[in-house]
Amino acid sequence: MAVKWRETLEKIDDQRWLLPKKYKPGMRVPGLVFASEEMLGVIGQDEALEQVANVAFLPGIVNYSMAMPDIHWGYGFPIGGVAAMRVEDGVVSPGGVGFDINCGTRVMRTSLREDEVRPHLKELVNQIFRDIPAGLGGSGLVTVSMKEIDEVMMQGVGWALEQGYAWPEDVDAVEGGGALKGANTDKVSKRAKQRGAPQLGTLGSGNHFLEIQVIDEVYDGEKAETMGIDGPGQVMVFIHCGSRGLGHQTCQDYLDVMEEAASKYKIQLPDKQLACAPIGSKEGQDYLGAMTAAANFAFCNRQLITHWTRQAFQRVLGRDAREELGMHLVYDVAHNIAKIEQHRVNGKEMTVCVHRKGATRAFPPGHPDVPRRYQQTGQPVLVPGDMARYSYICAGTEQAMSETWGSSCHGAGRTQSRHAAKRMLKGVDVAQRLAQRGIYVRAQNRGLLAEEASEAYKDVADVVDVLDEAGIAGKVCRMRPMGVIKG
Repeated sequence: MAVKWRETLEKIDDQRWLLPKKYKPGMRVPGLVFASEEMLGVIGQDEALEQVANVAFLPGIVNYSMAMPDIHWGYGFPIGGVAAMRVEDGVVSPGGVGFDINCGTRVMRTSLREDEVRPHLKELVNQIFRDIPAGLGGSGLVTVSMKEIDEVMMQGVGWALEQGYAWPEDVDAVEGGGALKGANTDKVSKRAKQRGAPQLGTLGSGNHFLEIQVIDEVYDGEKAETMGIDGPGQVMVFIHCGSRGLGHQTCQDYLDVMEEAASKYKIQLPDKQLACAPIGSKEGQDYLGAMTAAANFAFCNRQLITHWTRQAFQRVLGRDAREELGMHLVYDVAHNIAKIEQHRVNGKEMTVCVHRKGATRAFPPGHPDVPRRYQQTGQPVLVPGDMARYSYICAGTEQAMSETWGSSCHGAGRTQSRHAAKRMLKGVDVAQRLAQRGIYVRAQNRGLLAEEASEAYKDVADVVDVLDEAGIAGKVCRMRPMGVIKG
């Protein structure tokens, strides 16, 4: 397969590659891959490019089936995949969102400097590790009833604000105000609610993390200042997690529904993992309502994690999180989501359903959905790397809006499966290796850290360089990890 796509892939420029419709009969649009030439060899090691072609079969798809530079093999859609479907004749596919609905990232700034935090780093990480359950399963510090979980899914961060787990200004720093419209809790199964209720305020497993980081380099001082970033040495907090068991169960429930719907509506698919339904159908609307409800749960989940993190900093450092530590939210953005949005296509307004699977929103300056404070800079784009290297904050651009449905990558992207990484690093104490670099890590299972080691990921610096050079997201600053909490 690798030979076939290499023969067909057409170079547009140093960051863009076209997978033409002739690659696979049945493709309705070409594929558009954002990558450097060096990355293609890694990308071609799995079936991700084949999945780019498969997504191009979906009814109603507009312009391209896109792949961000962090692309790797996923369920149905590649992770790092972006596709928009016309609402009139297009489809919605759970495989284009993923099992962890609204898996996403948020970044907090602080007024602290690295030399202030270093003496307390282990105590801080240990306190957060105790306060925020991490790993498979796990129960949070907040218990909600079945009625309350419906409220969480409707109100998102607004529920956390009512309960005293958020500051009023947090709401404006979350995509969609932390509560996306269109949630329908009646379409979320009882089983999904039962799985999610005890997990509110928990970190999860796999590549989910909470990191204490430090600003390493600033590329755009003006935009950094708007985000509350004042230069190298400033301590930040980076959170990556999603909707936990509630989102996973919701996806599973609707995959079964969508398989039947694809057959019912006679939708021809090259891969059953792309099971889908027309956007306007009952099945499509039910899924969108349930998915949005799960997304709001995820926003609230990250908010509660933020609250307990602020509390931990207060407890360890003995200073007020707001007035003295300045622990303000920079931004929170989803990267597993399908959203109905307005975009310009060939000079005309079009309503589309944008699937972002392991891809994050990157809206430009002046866009009405960008918070007021970022109207001049564009929306912050949060790009985590691996736990030994770097993470980035970028900013959305007009180029992204016109070319990628206002979308960017969501991280570094895996180069090896978890099993392969564990085999390669068998016998290696990853935690000890990180400690030698000044990075203190806590995990539920130290042996599983190999799954998340640097060797399993692309270098996020290379990924971000592609986006920056392509004009999709402009670099604002780079952070490196000090303390890491993993599931």
